[in-house]
Amino acid sequence: MRIRRTFTPEFKLEAASLVLDQGYSILQACRALDVGQTALKRWVDQLQFERTGQSPTMPALTAEQREIQQLKARIHQLEQEKMILKKATALLMSDEFKHMR
Repeated sequence: MRIRRTFTPEFKLEAASLVLDQGYSILQACRALDVGQTALKRWVDQLQFERTGQSPTMPALTAEQREIQQLKARIHQLEQEKMILKKATALLMSDEFKHMR
């Protein structure tokens, strides 16, 4: 049974940078880093995508895109909390209105 290795976003970024910025071929970088071609090709594609300013659906490689993902998650959380507060306020107001009659 083969053990599945996991790699940090920093490692993936460095690996993809070898291909995109330092002129390594995918095969050369795979051999140098002992990673599979499919994984490295995916990281290279993702880094190219992120460099266009687009946020990936998977965990980001670049620090900027990771920050954007964190901020989007925080916005989503705050929007959920705001909706809960609106509903709670409406419920409280309707109860108070009923007792005023």
